[in-house]
Amino acid sequence: MSDAADLAERVRSGDLALHDLDDHADPATATEARRRVVARATDTDLDGVGATALDPTDAVGTTIENMIGAVEIPLGVAGPLPVAGGAADDEHYLPLATTEGALVASVNRGCSILRAAEGANARVTKRSMTRAPVFRVADVVEAEAVVSWVRENRDALRNAAEETTSHGELTDVTPYVVGDSVFLRFGYDTKDAMGMNMATIATRAASEVVEAETSADLVALSGNLCTDKKPAAINAVEGRGRSVVADVTIPNEVVEDRLHATPDAIAEVNTRKNLVGSAKAGSLGFNAHAANVVAGVFLATGQDPAQVVEGSNAITTVEARGDELYASVSLASLEVGTVGGGTKLPTQAEALSLLGVAGGGDPPGANADRLAEVIAAGALAGELSLLGALASRNLSSAHEELGR
Repeated sequence: MSDAADLAERVRSGDLALHDLDDHADPATATEARRRVVARATDTDLDGVGATALDPTDAVGTTIENMIGAVEIPLGVAGPLPVAGGAADDEHYLPLATTEGALVASVNRGCSILRAAEGANARVTKRSMTRAPVFRVADVVEAEAVVSWVRENRDALRNAAEETTSHGELTDVTPYVVGDSVFLRFGYDTKDAMGMNMATIATRAASEVVEAETSADLVALSGNLCTDKKPAAINAVEGRGRSVVADVTIPNEVVEDRLHATPDAIAEVNTRKNLVGSAKAGSLGFNAHAANVVAGVFLATGQDPAQVVEGSNAITTVEARGDELYASVSLASLEVGTVGGGTKLPTQAEALSLLGVAGGGDPPGANADRLAEVIAAGALAGELSLLGALASRNLSSAHEELGR
């Protein structure tokens, strides 16, 4: 009997629990044993999830628990995508992992438009990964005292937070009071890491100082004012992770030749759909489908997929300007990293290398800035293509041809 089969039998007999397997075997053996148990318990063929090139040793303990295998998502590429950024200044092939037919083709068409327009500009305007603990106080009088102490002692909080990390820098602490609750929204420059864990650990240390020096009692290290993995206006206004903008000016003849619509028609679609329609819907995102590009690149490069929620919080603007069309996409809260988490997995690391942003940048933070700028330019390509399809009324035919 193989080691995996022996372990699986011990689980079935009650000698081991599923979650104990990683403590009793190497990750590959434990993964196979767990898959055998689950397949038998559910009468399901799991050979497909087991047939993966991903070595469990690369994943268990850093990106997954209770591993039984891996799922595959088709990976396409759009481009080349020319970006003139503050950090990214080159042509890039954009990896997109998706199961939505027509998406890669649409973004690829948008990339051709950006090439014909001599590229997109892109700039990261802010870096700030946030964590916002909530504290209990007796009343608003105590709340005022706590807020005053925080404002007068930022250096003490910075020292405590930065002692926990060799990379992160505390850049801001913003207090908010709601009755007898005090929220402190800590903001960090986490360099090339997405930085959520870094920010959490640093904030815990700073919160201990707040408790020791004031009357506030910590209730939760995350008070949802951060805000992580949930739609939130504060992220749209103040930003989270990286705030990044991409724009382009396109000659009218390029617009009409590539998008088969006039600049005025595309601008009107954007105004009535992305701005007026989104406002009527109460949307936090005023864009056509920025989430498609954000999600596709996130999956391809090992980002946290749940953060597509705030990563796609974007505003698209379009204006017909005489002999050219101006278009921009502003992503307020794009949370990306090129080190840590899923970026270490082999195929995800390859996708980052394809983009030229794998690992830490020089200076620190440069690679994550490059990735953010490329994603923003890719989102702009996607917006232009979809707006053109709507303006020329060929959206449904494209999906019939490519997406069925």
